[in-house]
Amino acid sequence: MWWNLFPQFFVSGITSGSLYALIALGYCLIQNATGLVNFAQGEFVMLGAMTAIALRQAVPSLPLPVVFALSMVLVALVGILLERGPLRRSRNRDILTLVMITVGASISLRGATMLLWGKNAHAFPPLGGSTPMLFWKAAVVPQTLWILFLSVVVLVLLYGFYHHTLLGKAMRGAADNPVGATLIGISVGRLVALAFGMSGALGALAGILITPLTTMSYDTGLMLGLKGFAGAILGGYGSVPGAVAGGLLLGILESFGAGFISSAYKDALAFLILLGILFLRPAGLFGSKTVRRL
Repeated sequence: MWWNLFPQFFVSGITSGSLYALIALGYCLIQNATGLVNFAQGEFVMLGAMTAIALRQAVPSLPLPVVFALSMVLVALVGILLERGPLRRSRNRDILTLVMITVGASISLRGATMLLWGKNAHAFPPLGGSTPMLFWKAAVVPQTLWILFLSVVVLVLLYGFYHHTLLGKAMRGAADNPVGATLIGISVGRLVALAFGMSGALGALAGILITPLTTMSYDTGLMLGLKGFAGAILGGYGSVPGAVAGGLLLGILESFGAGFISSAYKDALAFLILLGILFLRPAGLFGSKTVRRL
């Protein structure tokens, strides 16, 4: 019967929703640090996957944790260069101009990746093999468990960083009041660069984790970035808990919609849901008129 499919759709939704949440967190970090929407976030996702694939092919003996770490560091450097280069050196500091710079960076990164790796889709071996396991009538591949585990680890680490380290507390203070943070000696510029680096690393991790379930090509990051943005808006843009909840909810609704309506409209469903939320509650499901950051 049709209700027997609920567990499978729920597992699929939680899996994709965890990845959307990681991408949404990347948007949230930069929004809280600068007030910008970084439309190159999807390219961070794509670059993380493509870098991991290239490293794996170049040095097959390299352990997977090292491949993951190197890919995340390299994409984090790309994020820092984006902030240190065109964004910081822009003569026009208008928000719209800076957002358009991120759009230009997105197009440039996509074009450079196409030249380096071509237009073909690339694959990455799944973690733990591809033999599925049964949990409550749902077939779960080991990659799904790794995605859930690593997503929880990232959330715990971020919470600990922001609430139990001096650097994390400085980032929260600089996001809330950059002028006051500067007056007490906090280097806001360095913290903004760090936020871009962390955003790049989160995007890279999401790209590495999703590639074994699908494939990755130079233009895949565009749709993933838009879905992460939709999840961030759905939960309440600028809110870390909202980004997580919005990403998970979007993944679940997308999975059930694709299963019970049509998979052909899977991508469209995400944006229809987003439009509905914006009409009914523009601040997002878990947001408010005054968003409490971090």
